[in-house]
Amino acid sequence: MGEFALGQPVPRFEDPRLLRGGGRYVDDMVLPRMAWGLVLRSPHAHARITAIDARRARAAPGVLLVLTGAEWREAGWRDLPAAGGMKRPGGLASYRPRFPALVEDRVRWVGDYVAFVVAETKHQAMDAAELIDVDYEPLPAIIGTAEASAPGAPLVWDDCPDNICFVHEVGDKAAVEAAFARADRVVTRRLVVNRVTAAAMEPRGALADYNPAEDRYTIYTTLQRTHSYRSEVAHIIGVPESRVRVVAGDIGGSFGMKSAIYNEVALVLLAAKMLGRPVKWTSTRSEAFLSDAQARDHVTEAALALDKQGNFLAFRSKTTAAVGAYAQAASNVFVMNLGTLAGPYRTPAMHAEVTAVFSNTNPMRPYRGNGRPEFAYVIERMVDEAAAETGIDRIDLRRRNLIPPEAMPFKTGLIFTYDCGEFAKSLDLSLQFADVAGFEARRATARGRGKLRGLGLSHTIERAAAGGFEAAELRFDKGGTATLLSGSITQGMGHETIYKQLVCDRLGLRPEQVHYIQGDTDKVAIGEGTGGSRTATLGGSAVYLATEKIVAKAKTIAAHLLEAAEADIDFADGVFRIPGTDRAMPLADIAAAAWEPRNLPDGVEPGLVGSAAFAAKEQNFPNGVHICELEIDPETGEIDILRYHVVDDVGTVLNPLLLEGQIRGGVAQGIGQIVMEDIHFDPASGQLVTGSFMDYAMPRADTLPDMLCETNPVPTQTNPLGVKGAGEAGAVGAMPAVGNALVDALSSLGIRDLPMPATPERLWRVIRDANRTSDRPS
Repeated sequence: MGEFALGQPVPRFEDPRLLRGGGRYVDDMVLPRMAWGLVLRSPHAHARITAIDARRARAAPGVLLVLTGAEWREAGWRDLPAAGGMKRPGGLASYRPRFPALVEDRVRWVGDYVAFVVAETKHQAMDAAELIDVDYEPLPAIIGTAEASAPGAPLVWDDCPDNICFVHEVGDKAAVEAAFARADRVVTRRLVVNRVTAAAMEPRGALADYNPAEDRYTIYTTLQRTHSYRSEVAHIIGVPESRVRVVAGDIGGSFGMKSAIYNEVALVLLAAKMLGRPVKWTSTRSEAFLSDAQARDHVTEAALALDKQGNFLAFRSKTTAAVGAYAQAASNVFVMNLGTLAGPYRTPAMHAEVTAVFSNTNPMRPYRGNGRPEFAYVIERMVDEAAAETGIDRIDLRRRNLIPPEAMPFKTGLIFTYDCGEFAKSLDLSLQFADVAGFEARRATARGRGKLRGLGLSHTIERAAAGGFEAAELRFDKGGTATLLSGSITQGMGHETIYKQLVCDRLGLRPEQVHYIQGDTDKVAIGEGTGGSRTATLGGSAVYLATEKIVAKAKTIAAHLLEAAEADIDFADGVFRIPGTDRAMPLADIAAAAWEPRNLPDGVEPGLVGSAAFAAKEQNFPNGVHICELEIDPETGEIDILRYHVVDDVGTVLNPLLLEGQIRGGVAQGIGQIVMEDIHFDPASGQLVTGSFMDYAMPRADTLPDMLCETNPVPTQTNPLGVKGAGEAGAVGAMPAVGNALVDALSSLGIRDLPMPATPERLWRVIRDANRTSDRPS
């Protein structure tokens, strides 16, 4: 409908409310008689608990309750959900340790859960926690991912003798070995993707309320999927799902981190039941670094085999991936994205192996891209390294190996079958868009200023909306306005805007005529939630199908009231009319008439309500080309990212403004990881060294260039809207593009190995060492 039609750059409808302070986050919620909870955390990376004495804390002013591991066990509640389903060497089931909300005998990372204090005020809880006496017997700890499974490494779990949680293999190993045997060139590299944390704008929080009259629990918290969350909470407590209500208000970022059921959720629920009053816990920023699940942390040995013409024959990789101290639910699903290693290339034989290892560090879980950025980084760095070794231009090498559009659908050498894509066109558009032809002149100018200029390219593809479903319900009231309920949960992505745009486009309404509801299992009947770039595909398709049902029923009513056949009724711009006549009825009038049974034909129920669920039979594959241009000051190691261009194929573009916001945000996170973000533990003590924003660097506006984004839309047939996921595309393409640009800038010094993150100090040292080597007499 005009300015709000699909494809229009409609600003986000939710922003005015949020910018004026109208947001309602968990920490904004206050219930009568609410108490405050605080977690006492382990100061050791690995230690045996020999004694806990909470008597002084229980006697402290304002203290209502102190829970330890013993009280948690005596309550009879179940452990938190843990990841499983994989295999260990020898075909054994993956190691799946218990995950209680509070430990009893041993702590396994700095930040592990020792006790939970509830008091009248937050500060009373903080004071009381300091009065809990815990006797620890420190034990050896293992911190490094690459070293975790080495012989003699300290064990995180005594009955997991090699610290291996699982080993996962995909691909055709025999075909890969045969291809490597006949290859003319084999390129091998060791690539390290460091550990990061989500650092969401809003820290985690939880507020629990228990109604003893109904034996019913309500949890207000930060999450991504309310209905599956309710199921898991009910399982922990041991009650039917109908006894649990899950509510998500506004959520200030998640990126996958908040989607788990954390220990604090179980603790506030138990405390609320025991005390008969609401209990709230809110993380501080320092606490977030110690307790939030972290991400990435891969060490990969990769090899690419080529023939004399530069055709890719085979690829293989072995990755050691961090699990952390516990196998938190969904910590293993990143392996489902190993297919990202195939890229947009015709590589016929591929094999990938992942060994996931425990360490005395925070648990790990999905973070924007969930394996896609890590594996995209590996393949795109390998392509650049192959170009350097063979002497073939890196762009030409990619072009020789791209999958042509006429080959679609294309079964890759690793897991995925692409349904559509025009990869060569995207490459050509990006080269022109970024003026790659003029780069060497810009490099020469930079050299005259004493700067090292580099250009990096990535050509990546990912899967989106893999499996699952989403639901939507559209209800009209007597006044002709509508309420839209969706099972997806926004954490700042603009769901309300996209969904309202769909309704306005399909039904001719204005945005102010549509009220949007999400995130409450007592209001939204069914839904799966948000994750994996699925909302536009699954949620958008569900909304689309719900509008189809509204139109179908409204047309039946309109035909009855206008005394015409349904086939003679047209619908456009919110009005049903009989063409060639002046007989018409607005949708609002039909919505009002639908409430009166006398207005309805036989067999039609009162009301105008449409509900629908869309289940994806096939995933879709967004793809794109990122080109980054930067300069390095060799005297300081400082990086200046000067130009950044993106050409993305996300299928049908529903809202170009929101799409660009998603791309830019993802690119910012990818740049952040490559050049500054780093979770670093002291290898000897396991203490978190980067435990605040003083040490954990985050990208700022002055870190980032003015990104320029274009699209090469190739609509997919896997959903009625033709859309492909966009939420993670920026993060997937950015890491390899910036990484390749850095290496390109340093290549004149003979540097091909990139530290991550490539901080100014690290780059300065790498440049210094390279200069020293070049100055040595031969």
